[in-house]
Amino acid sequence: MGSILDTNTAPDGIRYATREDVMRALDVQTTARNRRQIDDAIEAASRGVEGLCHRRFYPVLGTRYFDWPGRPSAGYTPWLLRLDDSELISLVSITSGGISIPLEDVNLEPNRSGPPYSRVEIILSTSAAYGGGQTYQRDITITGLWGYRDTETTLGATTAAVGSETTLTVDGATSAAVGVGSILRIDTERMLVTERAQASTGQTGTLTASKGDTTLTVADGTAFAVDEVLLLDSERVRVDDIAGNTLVVERAYDGTVLAAHTNTAIYAPRALTVTRGALGTTAATHASGATVYAWQPPGLIHQLVKAEAIWALLQERSGWFRLASSSGKSAPEVSRVSIDALRDQAYTEYGRKARTRGI
Repeated sequence: MGSILDTNTAPDGIRYATREDVMRALDVQTTARNRRQIDDAIEAASRGVEGLCHRRFYPVLGTRYFDWPGRPSAGYTPWLLRLDDSELISLVSITSGGISIPLEDVNLEPNRSGPPYSRVEIILSTSAAYGGGQTYQRDITITGLWGYRDTETTLGATTAAVGSETTLTVDGATSAAVGVGSILRIDTERMLVTERAQASTGQTGTLTASKGDTTLTVADGTAFAVDEVLLLDSERVRVDDIAGNTLVVERAYDGTVLAAHTNTAIYAPRALTVTRGALGTTAATHASGATVYAWQPPGLIHQLVKAEAIWALLQERSGWFRLASSSGKSAPEVSRVSIDALRDQAYTEYGRKARTRGI
């Protein structure tokens, strides 16, 4: 059996969909109240999907301890360590009885489908071995990256050096792709995005108070990205396309009011409030222009969490008595058939069904 002594690895606040994912799907106006509701719904859905699949998907850097598999009456081969409820993405170090085992002396299995890996096997042609401690309890120590997969996407870059502060300023490409709930990595440090705030882009724009006026001319179009949401006065606009220094935008986005703007300063939610040193990593300094990466959950898991969160929000708004008919008379509750099909598909694809489950 294994024991976990990781730090900064609690699942609270770690989500498989972002606030912005759900808001785009619902097309709701941003308010402080619905932000809390959406965050709570995504949090609950993420923990629910982990319970459904009996595993956690996010990557955690940490050290875990395991009993020697060759103890008397254990029934296990002494060269094969089953990780049980722990899944390994990559191995940093392994010791047994206080003696370091070279990484080239072990195999991570199953090699044809991992990661994640569920077994660490001593290569029998080597002199390495498990055991040798005073007791079989916690004889083996493994440091590595734990979880399902470490799939990342390159987003963009920081626009200022990062020291000890908890606010991260990013470029347009990162702003367009990131959301509250995203797991970011800069160098070796992981961060959790907990909030976003407006920051000046350093540019101005002019628009008339016409829904058809969707062309916003800026000084430097390369500073923006498709899908980024901009703020001019109190009106939000979404960038749908970019041609040189011309942004094609959707007006009055996110429930804001259409208005005229003349040489108005353009803001974007590029100031990210983050939890530093997350998921077992250590907070560090980072240079301006450092590459920002985002961890990506499996697509099916992302879709299921988003669907569960949306369903919960709609039910909450109707007092958990949502009807298919607007008349409210003798109408059945809205069907969960599509969500249940997603759940079945997610469990078939990602559910742990054998031996010791993760959760």
